[in-house]
Amino acid sequence: MASASKEATICCQSGASTTDLAAKASSSSSSPSLRREAASGEVPLAVEWDVNKDIGEEKRKRNSEGRIPSAVLSSMDAIAEASKVAVPAIQMLRAHPRHPLDPLSAAEIAVAVSTVRAAGATPEVRDGMRFIEVVLKEPDKHVVALADAYFFPPFQPSLLPKTKGGPVIPRQLPPRQARIIVYNKRSNETSVWIVELLEVHAAARGGHHRGKVISSKVIEDVQPPMDAIEYADCESVVKDYPPFKEAMKKRGIDDMDLVMVDPWCVGYYKEEDAPSRRLARPLIFCRTESDCPMENGYARPVEGIHVLVDMQKMEVVEFEDQKLIPLPPPDPLRNYTAGETRGGADRSDVKPLQIIQPEGPSFRVNGYHVEWQKWNFRIGFTPREGLVIYSIAYDDGSRGRRSVAHRLSFVEMVVPYGDPNGPHYRKNAFDAGEDGLGKNAHSLKKGCDCLGYIKYFDAHFTNFTGGVETIENCVCLHEEDHGILWKHQDWRTGLAEVRRSRRLTVSFICTVANYEYGFFWHFYQDGKIEAEVKLTGILSLGALQHGESRKYGTMIAPGLYAPVHQHFFVARMDMAVDCKPGEPVNQVVEVNVKVEEPGPNNIHSNAFFAEEELLRTESEAQRDCNPLSARHWIVRNTRTVNRTGQLTGYKLVPGSNCLPLAGSEAKFLRRAAFLQHNLWVTQYHKDEQYPGGEFPNQNPRVGEGLPTWVKQNRNLEEADIVLWYVFGITHVPRLEDWPVMPVERIGFMLSPHGFFNCSPAVDVPPSIGECEKESVGPKINQTGILSKL
Repeated sequence: MASASKEATICCQSGASTTDLAAKASSSSSSPSLRREAASGEVPLAVEWDVNKDIGEEKRKRNSEGRIPSAVLSSMDAIAEASKVAVPAIQMLRAHPRHPLDPLSAAEIAVAVSTVRAAGATPEVRDGMRFIEVVLKEPDKHVVALADAYFFPPFQPSLLPKTKGGPVIPRQLPPRQARIIVYNKRSNETSVWIVELLEVHAAARGGHHRGKVISSKVIEDVQPPMDAIEYADCESVVKDYPPFKEAMKKRGIDDMDLVMVDPWCVGYYKEEDAPSRRLARPLIFCRTESDCPMENGYARPVEGIHVLVDMQKMEVVEFEDQKLIPLPPPDPLRNYTAGETRGGADRSDVKPLQIIQPEGPSFRVNGYHVEWQKWNFRIGFTPREGLVIYSIAYDDGSRGRRSVAHRLSFVEMVVPYGDPNGPHYRKNAFDAGEDGLGKNAHSLKKGCDCLGYIKYFDAHFTNFTGGVETIENCVCLHEEDHGILWKHQDWRTGLAEVRRSRRLTVSFICTVANYEYGFFWHFYQDGKIEAEVKLTGILSLGALQHGESRKYGTMIAPGLYAPVHQHFFVARMDMAVDCKPGEPVNQVVEVNVKVEEPGPNNIHSNAFFAEEELLRTESEAQRDCNPLSARHWIVRNTRTVNRTGQLTGYKLVPGSNCLPLAGSEAKFLRRAAFLQHNLWVTQYHKDEQYPGGEFPNQNPRVGEGLPTWVKQNRNLEEADIVLWYVFGITHVPRLEDWPVMPVERIGFMLSPHGFFNCSPAVDVPPSIGECEKESVGPKINQTGILSKL
């Protein structure tokens, strides 16, 4: 993933933390505080050196190479100035071009692929290598803390734990590493490789690349995610298969260009689905016009044909024309393109709506580091999860930069269908684990997908054969007006104070077959973080024979019905409320609002109260939503209090939600047992990343992932906490969802709960504009009670 500067993209200076550090050092009023931090023993540094001489020489050397931005140089001057007092001498730190959490660059991916390929034992092994995923192997949290303390914004030494005598700070960070999932098409083996990226230079600097294999391991009895190249090859194989052509002729189709073959992973229903073979079971559709590239081909499902494809050998291994079901007639309402191309007319009364920021946006971007309205965080991207948000923190005035979470992402989604008839009962896609949300992301367009002053980020990933591909403008960062933030009018005077809300939105959108999903993280000025998923796209339909109806779906056109189904999403939140990276000082309490029993304490029968229960172990922390008791959960720091003496925290506020509408013996729940609860809380472990395990495709093991991990029943009373929130929507299709579904929204909120001493939004300034012009001179209402006063 790469930062991309487009027409409406700002090029920003380094973070405020760097500039502020320099300003503090140059100010006589603030320099003592800097000295106190260094002299107190919180972050003394080892190894003696001449501060003024070495900083000057190192600064001049690296500045001539263009390796250090001016803001960092200012911070070096600040350190040198502060070091004139009695401060332990330190070792010079070497500049690093990339933060440990930055996504892999295109050059790094190429180095990782070439290193793995060169390590193949034989030419046959190397020839059979197919590259499923090349991602950053995320470093341990203490490495991130070191990087953020001394090498990169926010330049916050207090992130490092206090140690007797002070930590010994190395001259440089450890080399970045890549984690590669390789599928060998010849042997049907899946392996995981770790490659250390020793030297990766741009072509302009000689193009010197060097990597080192740290480890490689064959993973038995798994199938990795499918790839788009495999899907395209599968479509060709099926369309060229003579019995399939004959079956389509029976349905009146001779032109194979009209046929659409959508390969779906087979899941796991019986032993024949075991991962000893790499299998796909396609769904078939048929367009009406071959010269219309945007025709909605999903409007004509082809049913009654059973196809099973071996994706390793790329051959049809099972075929049966089970039942001749006529194709649905062409639906005149099937298309969704502009009016003149779909035989309709578009509205003519939509006036332009322009969003302008004449002074530019309020956010600042330095590489992948983002600062906005006291928030700061890092942006990442993976082929599986898509957007990842790292190191989320809030600058809280005199209390400094306060951490909220270490890592936020959407790690899995499951879409089970509720029709027991074939082929629909097999439709239960794991869109992240079987396909990859990030690999299916869009290149976003300004004015269509995002409005306003936009900062885009590109995404890099490997294709199936090991080449590097780039999705330009993959992640969108922009500000949005969000209505009223707060308001109060004094009824006696008529005077009012009102502030408008603004939020910072980071998002990406992906397509998985017929459906589109937009994933959004919204940051608010009052300290809230909102996770939102927007669902749109085209329904996955079934065909009906004349006079047939089914109760497991909705008829939306003659011969067409849409089965009921559910969409489940899993957000993984590695929390760090008011703590340093990896510090085990968080806990989770569940809050339920209860009605007081009638009696002396409730003589008016109106009393209710919030009751808290500490979730002490992982077995206790498997919870479900309960809107009847306004249930929510608070992640608290066990050692930090607010001004009233309460523990500081952030609460998870559920939105609308559901649980699987399936029996306990449902086959898809073998792989998706994590859907059986809305909330899971675990103690952090670096290898526990995905709720259904790393390889859900054709997984024969029951309950792999979260349900297995929590059997350890680890203690949560004071720990490094990870929240797994499962949220879903039950979709009973309606005619208004056709031909393309208007966006459905679902999500949840992370809200400060005793984290601040008062509203953090009280300092948001009044809006400058028509509101201010009209408010010159108070307009006192002299009617009603005011006139009496």
